[in-house]
Amino acid sequence: MDILNTTFFFIVAIFILVTAHELGHYLTAKLFGMRVDKFYIGFDFFNMRLWKKKIGETEYGIGVFPLGGYVKIAGMIDESLDTAHQASEPQEWEFRAKPVWQRLIVLAGGVVMNMLLAAVIFVGVTLAFGESRTTVDNPAYIEQGSVFGVMGMKTGDRIAAVNGKEVSSWEEALDPATFTETSLTYTVLRDGRRIKLRAPDNLISLLNENQALGIRPAMIPVIDDVLASEPAAKAGIKPGALITAIDGKAVSDWTEVVSIISASAGKPLAITWKYLEQTPGKLTDPAAIIASGSTTITEVVPSATGKIGIALRQTLQTERINLNVFESIASGTSQTWKMSVMTVQGFARIFTGQDDFRKSLGGPVKIAKIAGRSAEQGPISFLYFLAVLSISLAIINILPIPALDGGQFVMNAVEGIIGRELPFEVKMRIQQIGMALLLTLFAYILLNDILNP
Repeated sequence: MDILNTTFFFIVAIFILVTAHELGHYLTAKLFGMRVDKFYIGFDFFNMRLWKKKIGETEYGIGVFPLGGYVKIAGMIDESLDTAHQASEPQEWEFRAKPVWQRLIVLAGGVVMNMLLAAVIFVGVTLAFGESRTTVDNPAYIEQGSVFGVMGMKTGDRIAAVNGKEVSSWEEALDPATFTETSLTYTVLRDGRRIKLRAPDNLISLLNENQALGIRPAMIPVIDDVLASEPAAKAGIKPGALITAIDGKAVSDWTEVVSIISASAGKPLAITWKYLEQTPGKLTDPAAIIASGSTTITEVVPSATGKIGIALRQTLQTERINLNVFESIASGTSQTWKMSVMTVQGFARIFTGQDDFRKSLGGPVKIAKIAGRSAEQGPISFLYFLAVLSISLAIINILPIPALDGGQFVMNAVEGIIGRELPFEVKMRIQQIGMALLLTLFAYILLNDILNP
């Protein structure tokens, strides 16, 4: 995917997530009668804006810098560090004049809205498409150099258990929540034997560094169609054939087949394939072809564009389980909870030194790449990416760090406990220190993104 598409989907993702977050602050502020002076998506530093319009007492706008946004509530010390309100007595429409419990709800509004957005996405996708189940009878395809390859898993292995618990689907086997376990083992079936493989302790760091799992169900290379007058048809390869080797090298996934053929334009290839006569109107099971098919070795010369004129067959054993509204809500809520727990555990591993901070956190460059890649894989993949990123944004914002919602929440909670407002100078200094820390952290993460793409 080119840089324009990557940038586009990054901006779309940020626009949706920031709008949801700031809408949470906006709606709760309005609920309690607070005046909202500004609602901006993107920052309008140096008054640089793409659009603005004042409706009632609020100025709505889109800033030039698409890395966040803000809601400016009257009487609140926020990212703008505006001190103008301090010269007058608190007014009834100001944030500072409201009871502590109302202020805390406003501060939590953004985090709650991000969690709700994630839940709505999970529920909506589940309701529309059902839950996918891909049986572990489908063997694994392991990318070379991937984390799973390093731990000893091989293409063709069948996953049987995770941390000693038997699994029946790939969704169970690759449940993200398991990646944050203190210890993680996979039991695989290989050549009739059960083999236990241990995941590295810094699994999250390695996965973030690779930006991909490097494991998926293998797509067994069964040919669905052979195009007339193309190299494969001329060589006598039949629809329904299963490719087992190319130039003597065993292959078990369409990725391997396509890669080898594409890299061999104009060069003869010895393709080994198995064939079993099909029953009319019924597709032959790949396992039956492997067990009983006759073997043929055929020389095929790919075209100048690296093609031989074959189309693959969908061989994954997958089913969609349709759920009703209540089941979808339960499933979506469960997914949101599990992803939230996993995110918290992930941060805990970083802060305790179990995972590399530099490799585990990504900034705008890495987020843009993942946004582009997920969009490339289809709308469902992009929606899941949005849900996961929304949860991450919520968790980050709730951390008790000055200038974040969590820091403001703690400061206002302290005022409620002691029964009086903290000195203005103290609150302003805390906010300034927090802003400096955040800007420094952002600069570090951005630099890390560039130096470690």
